[in-house]
Order: sequence, then structure tokens, then C-alpha cells
Amino acid sequence: MNTASNRRVLLLSRAAQRSYRRFCCEGVGHQHAELLLRIEEEAKGYVISKLGSASLSTLLQPKPILDNGKYVTFLGYRGNRFSMRAGTRNVLDHAKTFSHRVKEKVCDESELNSFPHVQTLRRIPKEELLRKVVMVRFDSTILLHEDLHQQSPSVSNALFTITYLYNAGAKIILVSNWSVKTNSKFFAAESVAEFLSVILQLKVVPAKLVGRMQSIVENEEKSDILLLENLSQFREELANCSKFAELLSAGIDIFVNDAFSQSHRILVSSVGITSFCHACVAGFHFEGALHQLKQLVVSNKKPYLAIIGGSNLLEKAAALHFLASRCDGLVFVGMMAFQIMHVQGLPVPMKLVEPAANEEALNIIQAAKFRSIPILFPEDFWCMSGRRENQVELFPAHCIPDGHDTIGASKLAIMLGQLNQKNCDITVVGNLTCKAFTMVSSSFSIHNMAGSASVVWEILRGRNLPGLMALDRAYPFEIDWSATYRNPARPLVVDIGSGNGLFLLEMARRRKDLNFLGLEINEKLVSHCLSCVQQSGMRNGYFIATNATSTFRSIISSYPGKLVLVSIQCPDPDFNKPQHCWSMLQRPLIEAIADLLASDGKVFLQSDIEGVAMRMKEQFLRHGKGKLVVMQDHSDNNIGQGGWLKENPFGMHSDWEQHVIDRGAPMYRLILFKSTVSG
Repeated sequence: MNTASNRRVLLLSRAAQRSYRRFCCEGVGHQHAELLLRIEEEAKGYVISKLGSASLSTLLQPKPILDNGKYVTFLGYRGNRFSMRAGTRNVLDHAKTFSHRVKEKVCDESELNSFPHVQTLRRIPKEELLRKVVMVRFDSTILLHEDLHQQSPSVSNALFTITYLYNAGAKIILVSNWSVKTNSKFFAAESVAEFLSVILQLKVVPAKLVGRMQSIVENEEKSDILLLENLSQFREELANCSKFAELLSAGIDIFVNDAFSQSHRILVSSVGITSFCHACVAGFHFEGALHQLKQLVVSNKKPYLAIIGGSNLLEKAAALHFLASRCDGLVFVGMMAFQIMHVQGLPVPMKLVEPAANEEALNIIQAAKFRSIPILFPEDFWCMSGRRENQVELFPAHCIPDGHDTIGASKLAIMLGQLNQKNCDITVVGNLTCKAFTMVSSSFSIHNMAGSASVVWEILRGRNLPGLMALDRAYPFEIDWSATYRNPARPLVVDIGSGNGLFLLEMARRRKDLNFLGLEINEKLVSHCLSCVQQSGMRNGYFIATNATSTFRSIISSYPGKLVLVSIQCPDPDFNKPQHCWSMLQRPLIEAIADLLASDGKVFLQSDIEGVAMRMKEQFLRHGKGKLVVMQDHSDNNIGQGGWLKENPFGMHSDWEQHVIDRGAPMYRLILFKSTVSG
């Protein structure tokens, strides 16, 4: 042991010296042993997040601000491939000042917390799936992968989505895109169907895109599941062609997206199809992957450090700004490390620098400086020549020779594996990187793996995921009905699109024997209504800001009492669409109302536009599952031309209704009720 190393060891405790010698005996080397020791001592409470491409085969995370920022690690280089071995690491001098201002939009915590709460397959009652035609967009990179591990959560959840639907009595159509890159054995749908039949233990039969509904009828006894043609052969899939989406969705009752790794892309099979299906939900794999992404991005554990690999700093600038705003330190490896060194005036090979990214690199340094967090990067590199595989040489960052390979991946993965067994949380992002880590260290649980790096980068940039945003919404909170109403067992009246609440508030004042709930998408109006409820001391009225089309079922199904009346009054039509279609009244909402309404419960519809009122009536009769019929037992004096009610049967007008009456214009009203005998 050299003198310098002796001096370092003398500064450590006896226990620490024993650990140091143990690391050295394991062949790690003096410099790496010191780093391992310091990481082991400081690992408690760590969250280590690796973001990068498959070219980054290893990661290393020391706690910042040790030894005046000097660490021992090296980075090998060949082309775009990197791995750390041993050497020194610099910490950015925060005493320096930078003139560049941070201009890139940062994805802040409020944006990350606004992940939409989407409707999931597990929330749909099994009885609602019986005999429904369900299309499942599965992830071929999971189910068709050559190294398929069925114990993996991703694989088991993806398989469970399909078997869950099958056991519920749904008619299943599978769709995806695949290539020989995923599995060299598969290209034709016949071979894929045969493979899926084996892993699902169900009979999967290939079918053509056109005429598949006839195939469902013809193969109902011969097959359990249909598999459509490979979507990668259709250019319309990538173009998100509306006509192709309509063709793909023909005859489909429910669309289930279970391809989370494709959620950052705009495809017909993940986005376009949702415009033509009345219910679009997340499968079990999609739901699990979304939860993992939330846990990864919005972690509150401290200290929280990111090891960032890969290249294209300019493209990932917004994501890096977010990391600089959240993390307690940034460790740059891969091509981006050279960019960070270059803008600080350190010599590096110019072939490894993106000139267009210089300003953004300075902005990121400025952001880190503002928060007084360290930026770490390698200085020296262990390199191995492709011609002399057993010989390694040390090179400074500014003169790395061509034709050298990387080394040290296995030892670094083992080292991180040791930390992973302690109180250090390590999440590895990227399919190939996950594979590299699981090959060398069994301590990296499959629960620590987030396969799609592209999806993570998109979220960190502050962008929405198109495949996620296209799914139906679900109400994200459990409602404490006992705290909402004095007596939650009373019958419930729901006003959809309650506006400023005048109708519902007055009804609640008059009818103390009922509870009233307003569902309104405009949050400002809801805040106003809730203030009125609080000021009046009312305990039988409440309002929720939500999109009732997607959340009605999840909200009302938890109510302990009976749903006796639903009112929809004067929805805003869109005259630019055929037949005055509007977004509020869609098939999922009508079906939910029909299911949840108590026997003899009523639906009150009215509009000042006859075409809209007629459209609402037709929609309820068409999608009400035969449970809803027009109420005919009104007094003849209250029936006007066309069969519409002359007067509001509740004796209380909404604000718009009163406005229409004041100007002398007619209202078009009707009541439907839930028949005890379904048609």
C-alpha cells in the first residue's frame, strides 16, 4: 500500500479499515476500495436514479461533498459506449459565476403531480365485461421478447390483463406491432399466435384486420382469442390516420391499452383508436408501469441523486433542468459528461461535444449553482484496446484514443448491488441497461427496473404522454360520504353540468329529505358553489369538480344510498360536428347512469335547442341497455307539441332555463325512468 493510501486509511475507524481491506482483498483495488467504503458508510436513505441509453452499461453513485469533491473512478470509452472503472471525479466549483440565465421550461413538481388519473381495467365490474368485444393493445417488447421471464411483474401483469378478460367472458382481440429485433423467431402472425397460445394456455388464432368481426363469429368455438395482423406493416399506424383508427375500432366495445412503453408515441393503436371506442382503459401492466413511473419521478427520499448517461443534451435539456431542480446532486457520465466539462473550459475531444448544446449545458450548471448542489463528472479514463484485450491504459479526458473498448461493467453492477441490499434505493431505467444489471447482480430486483427510458425522459421534459392522455379519466379520490352529508343513506339527486349551482342549491333547500350532488368540470364554478354550501350551513348539498363522462361511475358507485334522479340540462352543443354531438353526453356516461339508477329512478333532460334535446333522448334510448323508457304518465296539460313537457316538473329553474323563459323562447324537456322490466 502506498503512502497516500496509508494516510487515507489512518483517518478511518478500525471497522472502516477492516471493510477497506476486505474490498482490497476482493480485487477491487485501493482507489475503488476507498470509494466503496465511503458509499457504504453514507448509503443510508439514498435514492439512486440512472437515466441513460443502453450504451451506458454501468453506474456509480457516491454521496456528494466528500474529500473536497475528489473521488476515485475512471471511465472507459469506445465510440458511444461507456463504463466506469477507476479514476478521479470533479465536483463543479460553485464559487464561479455564470452569465447565462436558465431559459428552458422546467417540469416542476406540480406538473408531475398532475399525472391524469385514468380509468383502469380493474375498476370495471366483471359483469360489465361479459360478451363485450375488447381490443387489447399489448406490448410486444414484453410478451414476445426472446428472454421472457414470466415471474417478472411486467410479464405477469401483461398476461393477467388478457386472462382476466377471458375469465370475465369478454371476446378478446389482440393487436400490436412486432419485428425480428424483438424476437428473431417471429414475424408472421401465425407464429406469434402459436407462441401466445403457449404462454397464455389459451387458443389464439390469427385474423385479418378486415373481416375480423366475422372471424369472431366463425371461430367462437374454435378459438379463445383473435390476434390481428402485425401493425408495423401499416404506414397508417405511425401516421395516426383517422380512417385507419375507425377501421381498427370497428365493432369494439372496450379498448384496453397495455403497451406503456409506447405511451410517448402518437399511434393509431394507442391514441387514434380511442376516439372511436366508448370506453378506453389501462390494462394491469400499463397501470403498474404508470405507478412505478410516479414513484420514480416524484420521490421524496433524501438525498436523491441522478446518474445521467447517454447523449443528446440539447434534446434532454428540459428533463435535466427538472433533475437539477429536484435532486441533491447530478452525476454525468456518457457523452453528456464531455459536454459539461467542455463548457467549463476543460479540454476534451471536440468530436465528443455538441456545439449547439453549449448554452443549455451552461444553463444547467447555473441551475445547479443556484441550488448549491454538486455536479460530478469523470476526469480520467481506463481504456482497453480492441487489439489488446488484456491490457488497460489510463488516459485523461482530453486525449482518449480511438479503437478502445470499455471495461468494469460487472464490478460496478456488483458494487451497486451491495448498496441496493442496504438502505439505498436504486432504480435502473432502460431495457438493455436493465438486462445488463440483472446479468451480473441478482440483488437488482425486477421491481427496480423501469424499462422504457424514452417514456421517463418525456415526463421529465414536462411533456404529456399521448397514450396516457387518450385514456378515460377516473375520479382519483375516495369520498367520505359521512363527512359530505348529514345522512348519506338518503336518496341522491345528481345534476351533471351543474354550472353555478342555482338549480341544485334551491332544490336542496326545498327538499331536506334528499341529498344533492353537482358534477361540474369548471373548477371556479365548483369553488363558488362550495362556498355557498359552507356559508349556508347546508348538509344535503355538495359539488365536485370533475368530468362526469369518465368519473360518474367511480363516484356514484360508492354512494351508500339510492340514486333516484339524474338531470342533464342545456348542454353546450358543438355545431361543427354532425348531429350536434358534444363531449359531455357519451355512451360510457349513459351506460353508467342506466346501471346505477335505482328501480323507478328518473332521468330529466332539457335543452333550449330541440335538436339537442332529441339527440339526448335518442342517445339514452340507444345506449340505456333497454332499462330506460320515456315517462308517459304526465298530465295532458303539461304535454306540448312534439311530446315535450311544457313546464319544469320540479318547479325550479336553472339559470339558463330562466334566461330562455324570460326572452320568451321554448324549452324542450322530457323525463325517462328506469323500468323494472328491461326491454
